[in-house]
Amino acid sequence: MQYQDSRATAYTTLAPGPDFRHELEIKRSRFIAVLRRSGTEEDARDLVAGLRREFHDARHHCSAFIIGPDRDIQRSSDDGEPSGTAGIPMLEALAKRETAPGVADLSDVSAVVVRYFGGVLLGAGGLVRAYSESVSSALAQVPMVRRSRLRICSTAVPPGAAGRLENDLRAAGFVMGGTSYGGQQTVLRLALPDDDARIAAAADRLLSLTAGAAALTPEGTEWVDVPLP
Repeated sequence: MQYQDSRATAYTTLAPGPDFRHELEIKRSRFIAVLRRSGTEEDARDLVAGLRREFHDARHHCSAFIIGPDRDIQRSSDDGEPSGTAGIPMLEALAKRETAPGVADLSDVSAVVVRYFGGVLLGAGGLVRAYSESVSSALAQVPMVRRSRLRICSTAVPPGAAGRLENDLRAAGFVMGGTSYGGQQTVLRLALPDDDARIAAAADRLLSLTAGAAALTPEGTEWVDVPLP
C-alpha cells in the first residue's frame, strides 16, 4: 500500500523480517507477545488467525494494531478477557511508544498476546499491566526503521561521468535510488524528501556539480525504509 495521499511524510515501523516474539511469565501465567509489520488490516487479522492455530490450547489471543502513515486505522480485541483489560492497554502501548524523544509515530504494526492461564487471578489492574508490559517489552527489543515518502528523480549523464557524479552526490548526503546503464547515457536516480524546497535545492546542487549539464526529472514518489540514526 503506497499511502501517497497521507498527511504524514514519514513514520516509524518495524524493520522487515519474521514475526518478533517475546515471552513474560506473571504469576504463573504465560504471556507470549508477537509483533508483525502489517500494512493492511487483512495482514493483521491473519496474524491473529495463525496464532490461534499455533497456540490452539491457549485461553486468550488478544490483539491490537495501528496501520497507515496517519495512524488512522486502530483496532483492538480483548478476546474474552474482561472488557478494557487487554486490547486497549496493548493498543495504548503501541500508540504511545516513543520512537524518538517526544515523538510517538509507530504504525503499520500489529501485536498479539497469547495468554496461558496459570491458575492465579490477576485482577483487572493486573491484567492491564500484564498486557501493556508484554507489548512494551517486545517493542523495546524489536528493530525499527524510518518509513519515509521520498520523491524519486532522475538525471541522465554520459557513462564516463556517471561514477564520479554518483560519488559526489553520495558525499553530499543524497540517497541514491538506483542506476540504469545505457550505451549513450547512464541514468542516476535520487530518492529525495517529498518537499518542494528540498527538491529545488537538490536540483541546484546537481547543476553546480555538473556545471549546468544535468537536470532533475521527477518520476513519482515511493515509500522507502531508512535506517534510524
